[in-house]
Amino acid sequence: MAITDKLNERCSGTCELCANANAINEYTVSPKHDDAIENQVAICNDCLKAIDEKGNSEHWRCLEGSIWNPEPAVQALSYRLLYAYKDEDWASSVMSSVELDEDIIQWAMSAYVVADVHKDAFGNNLENGDTVVLTQALNVKGTSFTAAKGTVVKRIRLVPDNVEQIEGKINEQVIVILCKYVKKG
Repeated sequence: MAITDKLNERCSGTCELCANANAINEYTVSPKHDDAIENQVAICNDCLKAIDEKGNSEHWRCLEGSIWNPEPAVQALSYRLLYAYKDEDWASSVMSSVELDEDIIQWAMSAYVVADVHKDAFGNNLENGDTVVLTQALNVKGTSFTAAKGTVVKRIRLVPDNVEQIEGKINEQVIVILCKYVKKG
């Protein structure tokens, strides 16, 4: 996308990553949206191509300069791109030489965050509202009954802070069940 006048004014028409070419692309640093200039970086075609292709570490040596840019979006994108090459000495050295705000680092690292996924005993993804079947008999703590193997549990709820657990109702009682003991129905 072509850059806005405000973004062009901020970058003086030069790529905010490599500083070697004309900035002609507006790049929004995820997970933020393009509704504010503070979330965008003005980049050239070469940098845009390098972001899409990955694997060109020599091109990204320019980040040794852009990481010091005063704009948080440029810092976040630079850090994110450097992180992809963290095993190379030059990138590791640049990352350790700069002290960024924790918010900027979290913004940069958000691209590497993997969403927590609840999986059943066979690796199937579980979602709120799914129906599952118990794969073995379970003693239900705090009650006097055992949930038999093959018991159907309808409309489960995922435990948000623990990917190994779901909640379901058995004998009109809501219980916590380990995902490894269920099969998606």
